[in-house]
Amino acid sequence: MICVPFLLLSCVKLLLIPAYRSTDFEVHRNWLAITSNLPIGKWYYEEGSEWTLDYPPLFAWFEYTLSIFANWFDPQMLVLSNHNYASFKTILFQRLSVIFTDIIFAYGSYRCSSIFKKSWKSQIVLPMLLLTNVGLLLVDHIHFQYNGVMYGFLLLSCANIFQGEYLSGAFWFLILLNFKHIYLYIAPAYFIYLLRNYCFSTSNLSIKNLIKSFSVRNIIYLGSTVIFVFVLTFFPFFGHLKQVVSRLFPFKRGLCHAYWAPNFWAIYNVADKLLFVLGKKLGLNVTDQVAVMTGGLVQEFSHSVLPNITPLITMLITVCFMIPVMIKLWFSGNNPIQFLRSIVLCALTSFMFGWHVHEKAIMMAIIPLSILGVAESNDAKVFLILSTVGHYSLLPLLFPESLLIIKLILYVLYCSYSFYSLSSLYPFYLCKLNLPLLNVLESMYIFGLIPLFLYDHFFHYSITLTTYPFLPLLLTSLYCSLGVVYSWLKYYISFLTKCDSKLKL
Repeated sequence: MICVPFLLLSCVKLLLIPAYRSTDFEVHRNWLAITSNLPIGKWYYEEGSEWTLDYPPLFAWFEYTLSIFANWFDPQMLVLSNHNYASFKTILFQRLSVIFTDIIFAYGSYRCSSIFKKSWKSQIVLPMLLLTNVGLLLVDHIHFQYNGVMYGFLLLSCANIFQGEYLSGAFWFLILLNFKHIYLYIAPAYFIYLLRNYCFSTSNLSIKNLIKSFSVRNIIYLGSTVIFVFVLTFFPFFGHLKQVVSRLFPFKRGLCHAYWAPNFWAIYNVADKLLFVLGKKLGLNVTDQVAVMTGGLVQEFSHSVLPNITPLITMLITVCFMIPVMIKLWFSGNNPIQFLRSIVLCALTSFMFGWHVHEKAIMMAIIPLSILGVAESNDAKVFLILSTVGHYSLLPLLFPESLLIIKLILYVLYCSYSFYSLSSLYPFYLCKLNLPLLNVLESMYIFGLIPLFLYDHFFHYSITLTTYPFLPLLLTSLYCSLGVVYSWLKYYISFLTKCDSKLKL
């Protein structure tokens, strides 16, 4: 059943080949050239371009593999000095490479659908929610990245965990982690769940029973899997580990990306700006550092009124909010639904309070929440809000006006299907005055995206363009951050307070 929508979507993706490409297109072309031309000992030292290699070694090997096939299309794309090279064959190859590797995401979607009993929600609704994810269409197939293959690994890992295949689940997560280190955000959920259910085998949590049930064999198996994957990935770079790590964790970047991700720090930044303006109006002595509120490639910044935030502060806040979730997960025992919920909360908490968070990271919470949305109505409610707002926050990434109709159609179609399909699963939550599954205030908030869109794309150019050119991005970030914060709070409180009875899948 999953093959038909996958093939149809592949046709849509083929139509998007000539579409706008972000600087990430050149980033990955440069990485193809680096891995193709240089010995592995120099991959993480090359600085001929500003787009230096800063993903873990397994992704570098992935680029090296792609470069073998790239040479058949156009050898010139593999020349290191050919910066911003974009011949038709180069564009075709890189676009096709994303489409082809989406097979892993399709297979992961199939595996996740198979954890439910055969029904229309598992055979149609869930595969469609995953395969047609508008965020992946916008970011991978227009903006240009390889998120699909990585979320495929995540779905494979989750499917294995659901089916009690813990080592396989751990293996696919380790592959994912060595593809892109941002998935460290959800590593605590894996650690707690595997420790609790694979290394211990008792429902009685007394110290005596825990000691008796501890499996030395399983801890050896699990530890060996971790060591095997990391050694296989990092051993060729053993003499250059310090350089590799410095590329992976560039803490000199600012608290926020140039376009603020819709999280807590967006609200914090706006509050700082408002306090600065108010202080000036009142004649107070406030430091004028408004111009350096965001970080680019390697830029630091300071706030004007509110305390400055450091990487350590963001890490401590994130860890503090994760600890209660991990405690609840430990006491939930062998409950894969709670495990998946903890993944969503780890991803959302990191998105909320992390350092230099990219807006695209919201998909790390939305995609696993898609699975939970077909499992229980409360998860579906949060999914509808987070998905609608989170995906809207990605629209500014595709800034050319020529893409306005395309991104609007894709976004509206996905949101419409999400509301329609989930309301069909939970018809007892329907109300004529509200959006399906949502209350009045939540519905009003979602409808508020309409005037925001109209202002951003039409009214701004005739009213505020000259005086406040930054206003559309600021308003989008601020408005969407309210929805993301609300979704996080609602899901966080529900997870900690609600009975975690096992659902019949």
